Amino acid sequence: MIKKLHDVGLRSEHAYTAAVASIGLSVLTWAASLRAEPGAGLDRADRWGIYVGEWAPTFFGLGLALSHYEQEEGSLMGKAHTDGERRQQMTGTA
Repeated sequence: MIKKLHDVGLRSEHAYTAAVASIGLSVLTWAASLRAEPGAGLDRADRWGIYVGEWAPTFFGLGLALSHYEQEEGSLMGKAHTDGERRQQMTGTA
């Protein structure tokens, strides 16, 4: 699944940005719910804030998984580049 997300263009920076944004959005939804629905009370506002706040750990987890995948992919690409240079040196082509 992480490979598919990476293949469609999602990078770890995107997931980290979404995580930080969801923390801010959590506070905003809490405040908006508190003001927009004063009859519903603090409990309802708290539930909205907690609901959106639960997205942050998911996005941070995706960011970590994507970061790990990107590092592995980078090390494999570096290895392939080094192997290609070795082959060129061994065959005398450059």
